[in-house]
Amino acid sequence: MIGDRRISGILFDKDGTLLDYAKSWVPVNYELARIAAGGDADLARALLIAGGMDPDTGHVLPDSLLAAGNTVEIAEGMVAAGSPFGVEALSELFDGLFATSSSFAVPVTDLGSFFRALHEKGYYLGVASSDNERSIRETAKRFGFEAYLHYVAGYDSGFGVKPEPGMVLGFCAATGLAPHEVAVVGDNNHDLHMGRSAGVGLTVAVLTGTGSRQSLAEASDFCLNDITELAGILPETGAARTAIA
Repeated sequence: MIGDRRISGILFDKDGTLLDYAKSWVPVNYELARIAAGGDADLARALLIAGGMDPDTGHVLPDSLLAAGNTVEIAEGMVAAGSPFGVEALSELFDGLFATSSSFAVPVTDLGSFFRALHEKGYYLGVASSDNERSIRETAKRFGFEAYLHYVAGYDSGFGVKPEPGMVLGFCAATGLAPHEVAVVGDNNHDLHMGRSAGVGLTVAVLTGTGSRQSLAEASDFCLNDITELAGILPETGAARTAIA
């Protein structure tokens, strides 16, 4: 449990946290590399390696470009590694790919029921992702939790990018909470460092993404197998809202 820390809001990462990273994003990464390589198979392999993914096994290194980068950062990395596209054109292609990829995403649990339960307990809820805002909203709509969100931020929403604190501070502005009343939940150190830099009350790592207990230990207060274990560490009700009967 979290002792006397009064957590009233929970800000979730999306990929690797709400969605199983390996099942949802490894196939997208292969397509991303194919696009960035202009169909050149050898170049696509090299781009995957540059992004931190083994093209044979699909394993993605913790905190690598493909694990934690936003659209523009990934495009910049692919161009630097030999993609024939410009960064702007490639970013646009990637954003289109990411927006449609929500149709193939695999959730960690029944996200509609999960968010509804937290909402009924009185928590303010948000999602902050390095993906674009459109993709986040498409995911929330598909899995039935959009009605329970008080805040959504992508890399293109105007709050800055991870691991900067802006997305957390935007959540606080939207909900009226102070940072110490917020828990950040994510699967990589970009998420956790964002929370720490904003001064949140709790950072929680999950192992449904690319991180390991070892890689996430330093920046997390708790490391859980997945988001369903949050119930074991959070109070029954959020401190700032009246729980819904």
